Amino acid sequence: MQNQSTPIAQRNARALRSTMTDSERKLWPGLRAERLGVKFRRQHPFGNYIADFACLDPKLIVELDGSQHATDATYDERRDRYFREHGYAVLRFPSNAPLTNLDGVCTAIREQIKVLAGAAPTPALPQRGREQERRNERS
Repeated sequence: MQNQSTPIAQRNARALRSTMTDSERKLWPGLRAERLGVKFRRQHPFGNYIADFACLDPKLIVELDGSQHATDATYDERRDRYFREHGYAVLRFPSNAPLTNLDGVCTAIREQIKVLAGAAPTPALPQRGREQERRNERS
């Protein structure tokens, strides 16, 4: 999707970038600078909406839902439908997820990127398997 955002959404996105929530600030270093192998944008405007984090290729939107989302589910459904109509997958996490389980959030995002890129997701390994895997990578 080309950036067909409204001037109001562009102005609001700029303002939101300078006032990120604690959760967004915690997640952003894990997404920026292609740390997951793809480029993410923060507070990216699409039409009248602003995505918390957007990856344009593959098409993925990552949203962190605070308490206001519980009271306005219809708005979120409308936003998600708009993003999906333009070919984007949407991942939603509770706003406290990056604060309590940053690795889990980044892993879920990485797995979704693999799915969108057509690669098979990595099967979950038991903790011992991951330690052995890291040792093998170092060798």
